[in-house]
Amino acid sequence: MIMSKIVRFEVPGAPSPSGPYVHALQAAGFIFCAGQGSKDPDTGVEAGLERSGGEVVSYDIHAQARGCFRNLAAVLAAAGSDLSRVVEVNVFLKDMGDFTAMNEVFGEVFGAAQPVRTTIGVADLPGNNFIELRALALAKDANGGTES
Repeated sequence: MIMSKIVRFEVPGAPSPSGPYVHALQAAGFIFCAGQGSKDPDTGVEAGLERSGGEVVSYDIHAQARGCFRNLAAVLAAAGSDLSRVVEVNVFLKDMGDFTAMNEVFGEVFGAAQPVRTTIGVADLPGNNFIELRALALAKDANGGTES
């Protein structure tokens, strides 16, 4: 039986978690990332929202998806990995009508080297997020290679 040390990452350059959990942890050669929304870590505001009277009246799913990937990239960087090492992404959408637009941004981010993905329609997400991403990436060992 192989025992693996667990390393937890709390990332100053990413929005604070909305509950009692860390941004990511490393175990068994992988980086397990908690769900990332589109909130800007500096302003605390979700990306791509149009408001009227304090209420969200519309949103730009492209901007929200880019915000999620920005936050995911920050978490991966803090854990010593990056988007090129992502092997799996789970996408949660409040409106499956946003699937095509989300695919466009996903393609921009990953290009031809796309990881496996599952997209799930959900009833709600925390804050004013209309999309959330959760990812699994390969970790790097001390020499910059893949741990195994």
